[in-house]
Amino acid sequence: MASLALIGYKLAALLSRKLPRKLGLGVASFLGYVIARIDKKRRDQVIRNANRLNDSELSKKELKDFVDQTFKSYAHYWVNTFRLVDMTKQELESTFSHDGWELIETALKKDSGVILVLPHLGAWDWGGLWISKIKGVSVSAVVEPLEPPELFEWFKRSRNALGMNIIPLGADAGPQVLKAISDKQLVVLVSDRDIGGSSVEVEFFGEKTLLPAGPATLALRTGATLLTAAIYNKGNGCHGVVRPAISLERKGKFRSDVKRITQTIADEMELLIRKAPEQWHLMQPNWPSDSQPEKGRI
Repeated sequence: MASLALIGYKLAALLSRKLPRKLGLGVASFLGYVIARIDKKRRDQVIRNANRLNDSELSKKELKDFVDQTFKSYAHYWVNTFRLVDMTKQELESTFSHDGWELIETALKKDSGVILVLPHLGAWDWGGLWISKIKGVSVSAVVEPLEPPELFEWFKRSRNALGMNIIPLGADAGPQVLKAISDKQLVVLVSDRDIGGSSVEVEFFGEKTLLPAGPATLALRTGATLLTAAIYNKGNGCHGVVRPAISLERKGKFRSDVKRITQTIADEMELLIRKAPEQWHLMQPNWPSDSQPEKGRI
């Protein structure tokens, strides 16, 4: 028997595809507003994120507005993502703009592979579809497995339908990623949260925390070009921004170089997130202080 979570996601996907987009986004906005008020755990995390993003303490109204915008953005993300499979090539071309794609194109011409690091921001699935369908570039993305397993398998099939190869994070991920790099695929790593395994301490939004060491380690070991990027929701479409390649120059011991490069990745992701903080969908604890009561209630 299918889990309630799987049934819920399938129903949301069906409604997102069948309803007119404007109506679907309206329903999503309402649900985001409601969830922001009943899901205390995620709301408190968004409040913590808001406080990290601002040097001065926000007023209750400012916090409320930020929380509402973030939950609305996240709800819109799901509607837009579920609708991607029905987009025509013409619709995809007309709704996606970009700055810096030439950096990826140049890197792909090399024989060493490309690693693209993103935060949980905006609508990366939209960018993945554009890259695979419009640019004809194979995309492999490493993702955290979901529970229950049947829900994760459904998500894998959904993203496979968008032209993306999904690699579950785990013991078998390393060989698959190395093969994707050697096959000149674009390897996507969402890396603004530590989800176990190898990690290093960095400063992220002014606070020490752990972030994945995988991107820096892979780039140093393979020579793959290391880029950071973000896909922002913009009007009725999306806008992708790719940042210049991160230097892989060796300056010390391997572990210290991994830490230094991971800090650069953190700095680049912070810059990208600050461009549209309400589109940052990181709603899980990620800093040591996240176990403490949040500052500011709404």
